[in-house]
Parts: sequence; C-alpha cells; structure tokens
Amino acid sequence: MKITAVKPYLASFGNRNRGLIKVETDEGIYGWGEAYSIGPDLSVPPIVDYIATWFLGEDPRRIEYLMMKTVQQFRFPPGGAGWAAISGIEHALWDISGKAAGLPVYMLLGGHVRDRVRVYHAIGGKDAAAVADSAHRMNAEWGFTAFKLSPFMLDPDAARWGRVCSAAAGFFEELRKRTPEEWEFAFDPHAKIFEPIRALQLADALAPYDPFFYEEPIRPEHIPAWSRLRQQMRVPLATGESLYARYEFLSLIASQAADIIQPDVCVCGGLLEMRKIAAIAEAHYVSIAPHNPMGPVATAVNVHFAAATHNFKILEYILPTRSEWSKWVNDPYLPKDGYLELRDTPGLGVDVNEDLIKDNKYTHWQRTCPVRPDGATGYI
Repeated sequence: MKITAVKPYLASFGNRNRGLIKVETDEGIYGWGEAYSIGPDLSVPPIVDYIATWFLGEDPRRIEYLMMKTVQQFRFPPGGAGWAAISGIEHALWDISGKAAGLPVYMLLGGHVRDRVRVYHAIGGKDAAAVADSAHRMNAEWGFTAFKLSPFMLDPDAARWGRVCSAAAGFFEELRKRTPEEWEFAFDPHAKIFEPIRALQLADALAPYDPFFYEEPIRPEHIPAWSRLRQQMRVPLATGESLYARYEFLSLIASQAADIIQPDVCVCGGLLEMRKIAAIAEAHYVSIAPHNPMGPVATAVNVHFAAATHNFKILEYILPTRSEWSKWVNDPYLPKDGYLELRDTPGLGVDVNEDLIKDNKYTHWQRTCPVRPDGATGYI
C-alpha cells in the first residue's frame, strides 16, 4: 500500500476554522485527521502541502518511521503550526492502518483497557444559579457529571486580586449547594495570571470546595515556577495544552510540576507521540486529561487513545450537535450517561462528508488580548 495524496481542508466552524486532512492510498483506503487551529489558521494548509511530498509513495502503516522522518527533515523544532500539520496527517495514517487491518485503532495500540470514555464539557453563566441550571440541563440530556469553567466572577485585570479570589470562592460554594455532591467542577484561569503567588491565592480560595482540577493558571514557559506552585497547592494542578511532543512534557513531568497533564493530540505530534507522553507520565504517577476543544475527528482520535491508555483520567469534549460539525461528520461520538462508548468499526470510526467541506469559506479568526485599566495588555 502506498500514499498517493495528502489533502488539507480549512473548514469553518462557527467563528473559527478547523484543519482537516485526508490521506489517500493506491488501494482506495483513505484516512482523516484534524489539525489544531493554533493560529494563524491559514498557515496549516501550506505546511501540509509542503510536507506531503515526504509521504507520497510511502506505506502509510509505517507510522513510527514516517513521523521520525518528518521531524528529522524539519531540522529545527516545527513550532505550533508545524506540529499541528504533522498531527493531522498522523491521525489519518492510523485511520488507514485500522481500516487496512479491519480493526479499530485502539486494538492496534494493545487493545482497550476500558469500555467507555468519561467526558466533561465547558459551561458558563453570570452567577452560580445560571451555571447550575446549565449543568443540570446537560446532565439531563447527555448525562454529564463533570464540567469546566472560568473561576473569574470579576475582571482579573481590573479588580483587586483579593476580591477576585473571594468572589471565586463564594461562587464555587454556591455552585456546590445547587448541584449533586458527586459532580465534578474543574477551573481554568486560562494562563491569565502572571505572578505564581496570585495563582496560589486563587487555588487556596477554591480548595475548600474540592475542585476536580485547577488548569493552567500561569504561562507555561518557566517550568521551575510550576514546580514550586505544585508543591504549595492543595488541589490537583493540570497543564500541557501549550506544550509539544514528549521532550517538553518530560521536562514538566520530571520537575514534578503537574498532577495531570493535558496534551492535545492535534498539536503535540499525534496519537503515537501522545502514547509516548503517556508512558512518561505513567512512570511518574501522573494522569492524563487530554485537551480537546476540537471537532469530532479529534474526539475520535482521543477516544482510541483513552481506550488503550491506563493513566487516562477524563476527556474534554464539545457537543457537535451545537455546530456545523454535526453535518460534516457521519455518526460523531455522542455521550451516553456522560461517557463515549467504544466502537468496533475499523479505523477511527468516523467519516467526513468531503462534499460539504470542499468549498467551505475561510473565516478570519484571531485571539485578542484584554487591555488593563492603565492601557497595558493582559494575557488571554
């Protein structure tokens, strides 16, 4: 079997774009993958087109070889857009391999260690009552019992920090009163906090009400700051969505700087790389809750990863029924009782309606940082 084409698509998803990649072979078997929209979104397709020449004529089932060859030919670290392109192609290779073998991808990874994959969903609201109502609705319809939300009830760039922390504590206390004791709530400051001491103060404010985890409160660059923060915290510390490949995660994990890591299979290098990251984490008693604010193709890849990975904890998930994705993908993975059920379909278990994305228009999107009261910019 030989690869004959690698085709990138940039499909609009609400006010954002998603990079989809199709790999075709001379035996008529094809696979799909998804690249992270790291921004600028228009950068991914030309990178895919460029590195496609490295894959043409190769056997798509030689995934380890092809990934090593690709990284070596980059020479310098690929960066976010490069890793996103590599990841999307790599997913498609697994999809092809599973279809060629007549097996779901998780069986190629050593078989499933669990029968279903627990998921959580992001929620929001102006106050605890609104958030609780949203959580109850999602539980009634889809069975969700785990959620993630912002801890900021006040503007963290404008309000006095003590008030920001006390408002977060009061909000979480009220939320606990309005929801079942068994439900989990994680909090994501989204790396908006610059000083680690402030991140610790906010963690201490939330701690009495038992957060599921506390995600990426500070910027990811300086690992020693993460190590010190984790040593002082009383709640599980999670991070990793901004890191690439196993070497960066090795630095984080070896420094004992996180309890939970959150690699993104659409930007860390793909499924094979994610498995290597998982092995490093497992040897250090660290669990994995993959970052996945993506579409159903990415979710499918994550389901196979989670199925075959013992130290998997929970998967971030976005309902495709709330977007155009519900039209582009046949039979996306949908939750039942808060879990995604495994499938025995060969490959990743989903297919993309190519006709619906061929002429999809590009939607310009970019992140915009906040402006503080003194005119300086803050973190997103």
